[in-house]
Amino acid sequence: MEKKIKHSIGHWVGIGILVILGITAFVTLGAFVVQALWNWLLPELFGLPLITFWQALGLLVLSRLLFGGFGSGARGGRGRHRKGWRRGPLTPEEKERLQHSAHPEESED
Repeated sequence: MEKKIKHSIGHWVGIGILVILGITAFVTLGAFVVQALWNWLLPELFGLPLITFWQALGLLVLSRLLFGGFGSGARGGRGRHRKGWRRGPLTPEEKERLQHSAHPEESED
C-alpha cells in the first residue's frame, strides 16, 4: 500500500512538472511569435523600433490582460451568459414582469 501511495505521488509530481514545462514552452513560443511579427511588420510600416524577447513577452501579457483576461470559460472569463442569467424559457411571472418593465406607461391605468 505504501509503495502505491509513493508511486501515485511521484506520478502526480511528474505530471505537474510536465505541465509547468509545457506552459512555459507555450508562453515562450508566443513571445517569440509576437517579437517576430513586430520586428517584421511594425518598423517597416510605422517606423517603430525593434523589440526584444522580454518586451514581446510584456506585450503578450499586456494584451492578454486587456483583451483576453486570464480566466477560463468555467470561471466566466469567456462565458456567453451574464452572471445571474439562466437558460430556458421564462415563467409566466417573469414574462409579465418583463412586459411591465418594458412598457411602464401601459401598466399605469
